[in-house]
Order: sequence, then C-alpha cells, then structure tokens
Amino acid sequence: MLPFFTNPYPNELLYSAIARYHFYSGNLDCKDTLEELFGSRCVIPSVEIGSYFSVLAEKLGPHYSVESLLSNHTIYPYYASFLSKARQQEVLQDVLQDGQALYTRLGMIAGSVCKKDGLYYCAECAKADDAQYGEPYIHREHQLQGINYCLHHEVSLRKYPTTTDSRIQYVRFGLKHMNLTAIYETDPYKDIAVTIAKQAYQLLQLPLHGLSREIISSKYRALLRERNLITASNCVRQKELYQTFESHFPKGFLQLYESELNEAYEYNWLKVLLRNSKRHVHPLRHLFLLDFLQQDIESFGTTSADQGAFGNGPFPCLNKAASHYKQFIIQDVDVTRDSKTKNLIGTFTCSCGFIYARKQSTDIFKIGRVK
Repeated sequence: MLPFFTNPYPNELLYSAIARYHFYSGNLDCKDTLEELFGSRCVIPSVEIGSYFSVLAEKLGPHYSVESLLSNHTIYPYYASFLSKARQQEVLQDVLQDGQALYTRLGMIAGSVCKKDGLYYCAECAKADDAQYGEPYIHREHQLQGINYCLHHEVSLRKYPTTTDSRIQYVRFGLKHMNLTAIYETDPYKDIAVTIAKQAYQLLQLPLHGLSREIISSKYRALLRERNLITASNCVRQKELYQTFESHFPKGFLQLYESELNEAYEYNWLKVLLRNSKRHVHPLRHLFLLDFLQQDIESFGTTSADQGAFGNGPFPCLNKAASHYKQFIIQDVDVTRDSKTKNLIGTFTCSCGFIYARKQSTDIFKIGRVK
C-alpha cells in the first residue's frame, strides 16, 4: 500500500490524479511512478480508462475498488450502458489485466466518432477548480468523443497545449498554459450540442452496468411503438423513421458530428442501432436517438421495456359460455392493421373455438368484434 496518494477530485480522470501524484511525489522518471502504482515499468499511461486496476486498487488501499475507480474516474460509463451484458463482463476482466482488448471491445478503434487528439478543458471550470482546490484538473466529461461543450458553463472546450508526444508521460494541467479568455466563436448548433453534453454527463452518473444493450433495445422499441413507427409485423418503419429523424436535427448538424445517414445503406448506424446486432454503435449516436425520442437519461431509465402492441400473453378468453371465462389461457395474438383507420387490431383465438378481436390500448376484457 502506498504511503500517500493524491485523491481524485470530483469527476477527475484517474490519469489526471496520477499526473498530480507524479508531480507531488518528486519522481523525475515517469517509469518510477508506474512501478510504484502498478508494480511494473512497462505500463502505458491511458487517458480515457487504463489497465492493471487490480494492482492499483490494492496499492491505493481499502477506500478504493476496481469498480469505484472505473465508475467514478474513467470515461467507461459513457460506453457501458450500450454494451451487452457479456461485453460488460469482458471489459471488467480487461481493466484488471493489461487491457489490450479494451478499446476494441468498446468500439473506440473501429467505431470512433469525432475522436479527440489531445486533452481538453473548460476555461470556467479551470478557474473554479483553481479557486477551490488550488489547481485545475482534467474532467472526464470534457474528454468524451463528440462532446465539444462544457455542460456546467455551456462554453466550448479548448485543447490543452502539450510539448511532447511521448506515450510514457502524465500531463498535469497548469493554469498558466490555458486560454482563460471569455471570447468564443459563434456556433449555430450550440443549443443542441449543450443538450447532448448534459445527457453524456448523466451517463457518467449512472450506476455501473445498471443498463445494458439488451435492456435499452427493448426500451427503444417501446418508444418507437408509441410513435407508430413499429409495424403490425413488429418491424421498424425505417423510411418514416429516417425522414422524421433527419428533420428533427438542424441541417448540417449530423454531418458535422460524423453521423450523416444514408437511407439506402443496409448498415447505416440508425438501422444497426435498432437491430439485434453485434455491431457497435457509438454512444453519441445513441444520445442523438434519445434526443429525437424526447428522452433524457433519467426518463429513459424509467421507460418500460417493449411488451408488443397488446402486451405479453397470456390473454383472457371472453367466451361467456365457457367455464374458463375471463381466464388467461390464450397464449398468442395475431396483430394486423385496419386498412381504413390504420389502427392495430389484435385477434385472439381460444382452444374452445371462441375468436374475438379488439383494438390496441382498449380494455383487455372488452370485445371489439366476435369472429
């Protein structure tokens, strides 16, 4: 266990806390710091997440765990909710060890969007941190791919100047190297970009692995069904979705954020996102879909999973002459759409020979028509 460690500030990247430890420890060689923290001089510093968390947590003592470090001081929660349950467990194993497959599993290599090529900061946050803590630090919410604004102060982020491209280094923010002026360029997309930044920050605050791809896929389908974007055969109305989705965003916005859609392409990201596919879709694009569905992370978390147009069976038999009247013994429903009203119609067939139909969202014990 280390004699001391520079405890991370709120939402500070672990990388930033280690950079501060390196500075205050007086180590001249970064590899000495690596050996003290990870028991090896061969670890490659990682800004976003990291590796060998099992060793690090043991060195830091009982107040830290692998899960708390991963949840509170890395960008992993930005990606976690959109991974399958199996992939989430694989990531946990990756960070315990060398993390070689980590960024591939997260899709940060093949599926990056608006990739950042350095460290970013908010000038207002830097000044506030200096006043409160005596120094600025690297906020994890400012390092997320596709996020160009600070959600706290609603100003654009700035790139921190670095003097070396060495892989073996920990950069510590210094106020004297920052541009702290209040002059910013006009951005026609600022409002929606700030909204997306706030949603990304909410992702960072979620309990680790509280959501998964399996859960959110069903929630998406429920929300699309409310908007009549699911067919009677339970398929997504791709053309209608594409048109309404594109019109929801300002012209040029999706293109600027590397998320322009090609309706004809079988694997455009919106189609892939709504399918039961193993292909990765960047969290920024999930946030675009949630914005289209008029959901924030909090409301989305309370959204019920999709149960189909008429809910999950079994369904009641409404044959008054049968001994099993109103008992839930019908297992399936045949869903069609009324050609005139476009309403969904459910047809229920009981083993007793009684068949009835009713509209969607009507009383389950009310017969629309006896067939």
